[in-house]
Amino acid sequence: MSDPTPEHRARRAASFGARATEYARHRPDYPREAIEWGLSGATGTPNRVLDLGAGTGKLTLGLTALGLDVTAVEPDPEMRAELARAVPSATSLAGRAEQIPLPDGGLDAVFVGQAFHWFDVPEAMTEIARVLRPGGVCVPVWNYEDESVPWVAEFTELGRDGARRPASVEDLRHVTHPAFESFECERFRHVQRRTAESLLETIATYSMVIVSAPDESAALLNRLRQFLATNPATANGEFDLPLVTTALRARRR
Repeated sequence: MSDPTPEHRARRAASFGARATEYARHRPDYPREAIEWGLSGATGTPNRVLDLGAGTGKLTLGLTALGLDVTAVEPDPEMRAELARAVPSATSLAGRAEQIPLPDGGLDAVFVGQAFHWFDVPEAMTEIARVLRPGGVCVPVWNYEDESVPWVAEFTELGRDGARRPASVEDLRHVTHPAFESFECERFRHVQRRTAESLLETIATYSMVIVSAPDESAALLNRLRQFLATNPATANGEFDLPLVTTALRARRR
């Protein structure tokens, strides 16, 4: 399950619509504290917010829960359909990070949940700068399993090819753009209530699993299923999956 070529990576980036319903059902939400931390980087009181690469609306839900005026932009029609069902109060638009279908300077914040590493980052940052007002903030966030917990570290190592975090995530802390101040980084503890089968359904929504040959994906999921069935923390019904949410924020100059 390697990622050897730009073409393969592009397939991964475009793969999620095939599992849109499962993505909506099984991917975790984002902690309120992470969202509020991101918003606090903006000058003034933020209200007009974009969820860019919004997927099925996992982050959109958290933004609307704070009473914000939220627009969600997502290129995949299947993902966007799930978003519209989950968050009917948000404005949902077709679009991509490198060509955002919104006017100049109208936003207080741009959030990106689990998608920033798929962007053409320099081009996307220029577009994000265009739609943000001065003092607005760009906030990419990611949920990942908390590998400081021993069984979680063992689980993710066992499924490393299909369940790993993108290597570029930590590197993105050092992204620079003349329109933005430097990125700050913070992490937040989070949990998701799971069963062994629902956790496997989550793994099956990972892009590397979706685009792999069926026998490779089946072998990976079988290894992980056997681990969960014999691990005391996960073998009997529901359990809390420990997560860490990594959030970045950079203020528009």
